[in-house]
Amino acid sequence: MGCFTFVKLMMVVFNLLIFLGGLTLLAMGIWVSVDGGSFLRILGPFSQQGMQFVNVGFFCIAIGAVLVLMGLLGCCGAHKESKCLLLMFFSIVLIIFIAEVAAGVVALAYSSFAEGILRAWATPALQKDYGSDPVVTKIWNTTMTELKCCGFTNYTDFVGSKFEKENGGSLPPICCWTNSTPCSPKEAQRSAVKGCFKDILQTLTEHANIVGGIAAGIGVLEIAAMIVAMYLFCHLDNRIS
Repeated sequence: MGCFTFVKLMMVVFNLLIFLGGLTLLAMGIWVSVDGGSFLRILGPFSQQGMQFVNVGFFCIAIGAVLVLMGLLGCCGAHKESKCLLLMFFSIVLIIFIAEVAAGVVALAYSSFAEGILRAWATPALQKDYGSDPVVTKIWNTTMTELKCCGFTNYTDFVGSKFEKENGGSLPPICCWTNSTPCSPKEAQRSAVKGCFKDILQTLTEHANIVGGIAAGIGVLEIAAMIVAMYLFCHLDNRIS
């Protein structure tokens, strides 16, 4: 088996996998979007919170459609030895690669504003929604219990909040070392329970590193796909001649 034939075969197999993956993602996205009720029933007790995930179906449809198109172009281009299809495949992968690089640059640029972004979301949520919004309350209770922290900065995030007013000046029990009610602001000040910001930021950073590693791996595959496509494109003239 010659080098050209081997590369061509690998190109077909690789893009066949992309095509099948795209079909799977497309089918799942259509199912979630069209029959969201069945999807949410699978989630059981989390169905109310899971309602927002139905919107992800449209995103899956878009990504799946792109993958199906890429797979078709790659497979047909390599199998039929079509320079036009190979060039289209190369162009699509290049556009996706450039978009990913641009998104990475933007993400790095905004990472320095992480504290401000988190604070802009967390402080109003603690002041207005904690204790009244079940989702916000559950998220923060779980976060504070798991990380053994109080509020975003510290207990002062709850001072003057809707929760404090509705509970006679009492703060969440986790804000006091005694971990019991009532937890007054003075007791919380003496307890000096740390805020959650540093731990949340560390968790986000760890997950960002994982996402970055996956993105880097995908980028390497995309570069390899472009190299293979261009190799076949350039050597087709030699095959014809």
